[in-house]
Amino acid sequence: MTSSDTSGITRRGLLGVFAATTLIAAPTMSNAFSLLRGAGDIRRLKMHSGRTGETLDTIYWIEGEYIPEALDEVNHFFRDWRTDHTHRIDTRTIDILAAAHNLLDSDEPYMLLSGYRSPETNAMLRRRSSGVARNSRHMVGQAADVRLRTRSVSQVARAAAACNAGGVGRYSRSNFTHMDCGPVRSWGG
Repeated sequence: MTSSDTSGITRRGLLGVFAATTLIAAPTMSNAFSLLRGAGDIRRLKMHSGRTGETLDTIYWIEGEYIPEALDEVNHFFRDWRTDHTHRIDTRTIDILAAAHNLLDSDEPYMLLSGYRSPETNAMLRRRSSGVARNSRHMVGQAADVRLRTRSVSQVARAAAACNAGGVGRYSRSNFTHMDCGPVRSWGG
């Protein structure tokens, strides 16, 4: 739920309360696919954006079902803050972020540095840096650049790589980790 939300009890809020009360009793999936390792029966995403000042703390998946209202919040939160354009964020990327966060055993929210990027923003960033891909997965809602204050880039990248579910880039000099739902690969240092 974003911090600017002032509405009363919503369907998603009630589901979140239900999920929180059943979390302790919920069994974990011992033979989960590698993508879901660490995600459990309830998937939660906790993030903060220094660009917009918004915070996202949402349970977006319960017992095999994505929660559409929560995914709408994720899409808005991941928007291109430069243009205010939104895009559907691939649920595989959200799952990788959540599973890696669980493996890190941290209650600290991710700091989202880059989620969706409009083609205009991506072109502008390419002019400024050789490290920005022409056909970036950010432009199709399949990537996120994140950091945790209490974990190193290497620790976050190892957790993401342990999911064996997409691309993981280490940007140690810039202090962030890239995660995407593309082919399994890694780069950076």
